[in-house]
Amino acid sequence: MTFDKKSLDDTTLLDLYKRMLKPRLIEEKMLILLRQGKISKWFSGIGQEAISVGVTSTMHDEEYILPMHRNLGVFTTRQIPLHRLFSQWQGKANGFTKGRDRSFHFGTQEYKIVGMISHLGPQFGVADGIALASKLKSKNQVTTVFTGDGGTSEGDIHEALNVASVWQLPVLFCIENNGYGLSTPTSEQYNCKDLADRAIGYGMESHIIDGNNILEVYHKLSEITESVRQNPRPILIEFKTFRMRGHEEASGTKYVPQDLMDFWAKKDPIENYQEFLKNEGVLTEEEEVKIKATIVNEINEHLDTAYAEIPIVSNETKELDDVYQSFDYKDIRKNSNTKELRLVDAISEGLKQSMERHEDLVIMGQDVAEYGGVFKITDGFVKQFGKDRVRNTPICESAIIETAMGLSIAGIKSIVELQFSDFVTSGFNPVVNYLAKSHYRWNQNADVVLRMPCGAGVAAGPFHSQTNEAWFTKTPGLKVVYPAFPYDAKGLLATAINDPNPVLFFEHKALYRSLRQEVPTDYFTIPFGKAATLKTGNDITIIAYGAAVHWALNTLDKHPNISADVIDLRSLQPLDTATIYASVNKTGKAIILQEDSLFGGIASDISALIMEHCFEALDAPVKRVASMDTPIPFINQLEDQYLSRDKFEGELLKLLEY
Repeated sequence: MTFDKKSLDDTTLLDLYKRMLKPRLIEEKMLILLRQGKISKWFSGIGQEAISVGVTSTMHDEEYILPMHRNLGVFTTRQIPLHRLFSQWQGKANGFTKGRDRSFHFGTQEYKIVGMISHLGPQFGVADGIALASKLKSKNQVTTVFTGDGGTSEGDIHEALNVASVWQLPVLFCIENNGYGLSTPTSEQYNCKDLADRAIGYGMESHIIDGNNILEVYHKLSEITESVRQNPRPILIEFKTFRMRGHEEASGTKYVPQDLMDFWAKKDPIENYQEFLKNEGVLTEEEEVKIKATIVNEINEHLDTAYAEIPIVSNETKELDDVYQSFDYKDIRKNSNTKELRLVDAISEGLKQSMERHEDLVIMGQDVAEYGGVFKITDGFVKQFGKDRVRNTPICESAIIETAMGLSIAGIKSIVELQFSDFVTSGFNPVVNYLAKSHYRWNQNADVVLRMPCGAGVAAGPFHSQTNEAWFTKTPGLKVVYPAFPYDAKGLLATAINDPNPVLFFEHKALYRSLRQEVPTDYFTIPFGKAATLKTGNDITIIAYGAAVHWALNTLDKHPNISADVIDLRSLQPLDTATIYASVNKTGKAIILQEDSLFGGIASDISALIMEHCFEALDAPVKRVASMDTPIPFINQLEDQYLSRDKFEGELLKLLEY
């Protein structure tokens, strides 16, 4: 291995050595502790230290790095106190996840590090969001994100690379090509000569760097990072290296040919660099021994500190409280001036007023800019707010939802319009695994609203008609809102945008232009978790949300003799159980109407809650009315049969007669 120190002084050369040596010695100690059962798992980066250390050493402290599970050198070079890392790996409270996640699955705003999730790919999209925030704020900062050769096969990574190129985001996409994705060699992972070649297809600059040569990494990255700060753009960097140990320790390396192990052992980044420093007269044997002793002493002292920390004591209240970031709801009252608005107009007006109120709020989605969105809700927004804040996106739901997460990490609110709620499936992973879990895992909120045009009744077929709210009410960490009226839509949308937690905001397409209501002209808010009682009566409680509210009201118009409480839930998570229980305890009967198919829908949970909490007040079984357990058909006669709309009247009358 050939080293070129160029103009680096001895202090810098020695500092790079110390920075590589520290994670190596920590790893050697962790492997001992793993065998002793004192930590649960370990992903080794032995042999790859030059990449983590070299890259991090060229970054500014205020610039974000998104590492993977072999990048211990990122954490140590950012000078995180070792006892905090040790506490993290032991599941102690002084770690970064309060015992809720392991190894390097954490982030820390203090050190501007955003740790991975096991799904790997979303990291690239999150880096896009952080870099976009830097660009919007004209900070001239670089964001660096890591993945391995195996991770590059994930679709999220391709989406994120494309978005970064289209938007010219200042991101360094670092691929540690270490030969294997667990046991699968690169020959079975991709079929191009070098992963860096992929940059050509994205219209992106790329570099191939010897990842075991600390000086090559440091020199090249110093040039690249400074260049990107001056001229923001994405760059793909492939580091050629090797994984000297198993994917994780339990998997071993029996699948690796011995001659390959021997070849890369000779390219050990620390041993080769150490020999170079000695030949240059920068490092002596005595200094080497002293440096190693100092690091070992630091490791042992900090391990003692971590061991001395008391184990976490489980606390159910605290666990539940940390699922969401606390939200100080501010009740902004409606003004007396109103105008008649359709649902689509109320949402558009609410969005516009929030964009005016939050000066850095960003809207992203397919065709939302000049075209105004497929439902024209953002029509005219570009002229008022500009293309930086109203951003057309490529067709890549995962990357854009991840970008929204990155914006939140960097302190910017965002709204993502899913063209149809059905399309959220293409971005399902970051919704349920990143947005939903980040605050619980490492105290990082996801200040993101996903707008979800949904619903049947418009002859749009299986892929444009679903009401898929139940997928998300099941997931702790998400809030789910589903207004049925223009007034509620405007006020609830303002609250959704103010709320620092991820909110899925469902908007029924069939209601967009089919109903009108007097709506306050000024900005106002409505709290989550407060249902609206639209009618009061004593015979029965009718519970519904979205379009189903109107189906229920239309049915009652045909039967003016029925005395019913009609509850419009408005928000499904949080759910206003107090209003439900009070009504059912009064009427003794409950019927729940939803547009979604029956099995696994939210009506099932509401029914169970009523049975558990109101059983003694019930005079009849709780009835659920829902659509057929089939995909949503296209042609009207099949769609009409599918929907619960026309089934409700008969079921209501039967329950009243029980």
